[in-house]
Formats: sequence, structure tokens, C-alpha cells
Amino acid sequence: MDKVYVPPIKIQGIKTKLVSLISENIEINENTIWYEPFMGSGVVGLNLAPKHAVFADTNPHVIHLYNAIKNKKISSLVVRDYLEREGKQLEEKKEQYYYYIRDRFNESHNPLDFLFLNRSCFNGMIRFNKNYKFNVPYCHKSERFSKAYITKIVNQVRHLEELLLEKEWDFKCQSFQETIQEAAKTDFIYCDPPYIGRHVDYYDSWNEQQEVLLKDALLESGAKFMLSTWDRNKYRKNEYIDSLWSMCYKINKEHFYYIGASEENRNAMIEALLTNYVPSKYIG
Repeated sequence: MDKVYVPPIKIQGIKTKLVSLISENIEINENTIWYEPFMGSGVVGLNLAPKHAVFADTNPHVIHLYNAIKNKKISSLVVRDYLEREGKQLEEKKEQYYYYIRDRFNESHNPLDFLFLNRSCFNGMIRFNKNYKFNVPYCHKSERFSKAYITKIVNQVRHLEELLLEKEWDFKCQSFQETIQEAAKTDFIYCDPPYIGRHVDYYDSWNEQQEVLLKDALLESGAKFMLSTWDRNKYRKNEYIDSLWSMCYKINKEHFYYIGASEENRNAMIEALLTNYVPSKYIG
């Protein structure tokens, strides 16, 4: 894959650098329905661009934005007008305006406000408190929405608009269990759950119990699946790969992360792609 498309939503841990490797190791055809129970930004499926797909996430705000684009309630032209207007206000009023938009979003859940916050908050994080209020602080870059930056975002939205004209894609806000249950044995499931033992900022929490539920749901589906997770770094190893996911085939790739405040979460990481079929890059 020569060029990787970056979606409108920015998410920490985005799989941009892994898209090519994932693409080389999946098994789908034009009749396969692609399922992503943990959509996040959607970078993997949006780049592989299968004809049929179901993108799901428990974060309703990501789903709301993508559905608004799909249903043409939000267009690239609307996004440009919005970001130019609100970006100018941010430049003039600075931090005060960011928190005004954050409060407004937490009341109205406007998808355009969500896009604004995602692109002007600290470190591009998406984090909510226990009351499901967006609570990421300001990035302290008042001139964040420069002309070039707005054009970059607008082009990302326009590319998604073009894809949606020719694809049969659904965006759903639901649990991973509900999404996996929809898949038939002839479909393909790609899972990018929060990395157990590492992520603390997911819309919902993630723990060992949920990791077990995910494994059971995937095995019960009978469909081919691929799971993204972490294998190891210089500090520690993901012990669940050799225990919970021991039935899977594994391929690795080194990747550098800037995630987290602690030093141990901001180093080179060996990624793992786990499958229930023999991938082309697997070395037994």
C-alpha cells in the first residue's frame, strides 16, 4: 500500500504505520463483510476499503460524526466553514474559547464541536470522565487552525465522502459482543481493542474480563479474525499472548509510541497481529 489515508478523527495509537502489514495478511474478497468492533478512527478499514463493512464503537461521538458525513448532514464544505469560523475565535480568545466549545459539546454533542476538540485538545487525546463528559485540556496552540491545517482536515473529510459514494458501509454505536455476533463464518473481523495493561483513556474501561469475553466471542463466531495488540517492549511482555491467545498465529512489527505520561509507555513497542488462520507473513 503506497499511501495511507489518515481519517478526519485523530486517535492515539492509530494504526497508520501498520496498515500495509495488516493489508498483506488479511483474507477477504468482494463478498466478504468486514467487521471492526473497535472502530476508533477507522484507519484500517477505511484504507482497505472493502465493498461491505460494519464499523462499530462504544464511543457514540465518533459514530455520530461518521454517520453525519455518510448521510450528508456534514460535508467537507461545511467542515471548512466551521473550522475557519471557530478557529478564528480560538485565535482571538485562546484557552477561554476552547473550554467554551468543550462545555458546549458536553451539552449538545455537536459532531463538528467534537472534531474541533479532537484537533485542538492536548496531544489529540479522546478521553471522557465517569459522567461521559469530554475532559481533555487545551493544547495551548491558539493558531491551531491555520489555513493549511484546515485544508488538511477538509481533504480528509472529502476523501471519506468519496469512499462512501461507492461503498456499503454501516457505522454503529454498540458493544463488541453485538458487532461480532452479527458476523457470519464467511466474514472477516478485525479487532483493535484497548491494549490490556496499557490503555487507560478508552471511552470505556478495559480489563482481563473483557479480554476473555472478546476471545470467546471471536472463537464462537467461526469467522476469520485478526487482533491487534502489543507483544513486548524493553520493560515488559504481554503475558496474555502466550496464555489467553495461545491458539493464534502471530506476526510482529516494531513500532514507536508516544502514548501516556509515564516513560514506560513512550518507547519502541513490538506490535503483534494475532490470527486464527495462517497469515502470509507468519514464520512458523
